[in-house]
Amino acid sequence: MKDALGSVQSMLVLGGGSDIGLATCAALVRRRSARIVLAARKPEALDPAAAALRATGASSVDVVPFDATDFGSHESFVSSAFERFGDFDVVLLAFGVLGDQERAEVDTSAALAIVQTNYTAAVSVAVPLVAKLREQGHGSLVLLSSVAGERVRRSNFVYGSAKAGIDGYFQGLGDALHGTGVHVMIVRPGFVHTKMTAGRPRVPLSVGPDAVASAIVRGLERGSEVVWVPPAFRYVMTVLRHVPRWAFRRLPL
Repeated sequence: MKDALGSVQSMLVLGGGSDIGLATCAALVRRRSARIVLAARKPEALDPAAAALRATGASSVDVVPFDATDFGSHESFVSSAFERFGDFDVVLLAFGVLGDQERAEVDTSAALAIVQTNYTAAVSVAVPLVAKLREQGHGSLVLLSSVAGERVRRSNFVYGSAKAGIDGYFQGLGDALHGTGVHVMIVRPGFVHTKMTAGRPRVPLSVGPDAVASAIVRGLERGSEVVWVPPAFRYVMTVLRHVPRWAFRRLPL
């Protein structure tokens, strides 16, 4: 449970190898010697990251196996995580794939891989997570969404549609959990320079993982429900949502 000053003492990251997830852990640890659990498909690959967090000041860092697309394992994973490590102040869903848009348009398996990882997997693990958070009576469930889901663009509509779906799911989830002690926060970054976007050209308003991490920490401190990174995207997307479809099709997006 958060301490008397509201500082996070424990955090579970699903998609523990995520650049944004690790940056968020580091940002929280610098504020308090927090207990961190990183969950990933290849946990052994996270040993250097775990060591770095310990060096930063984490009270403990554990690495556990988690497969986002192994839906049948999610309930047992969540149960064992809470039984082994106790309560979590923050659970961050940081897994996701960008995928190959051109391939996904003609290859069913490629399209499903994007949709199942970004949408179905998040729903699948959120259900048992919410049950545990409600049981403990506190905690924040944080989703890494994307501005790509605010107005789905031709250039990445498979990814964008999955993000639109999971963003909507978490909006409804936040409403359903209002008053329970469980806080839901949706994070909507624009282009972030990470492993997932490596090799792609720079775009306006792009940021690094540390900027997203700082925004997440501020959002947790304020009890925010939606966080835009950078904040200017709130206004950019407000405009784009109202662009007529015939005009939107002509934009280089």
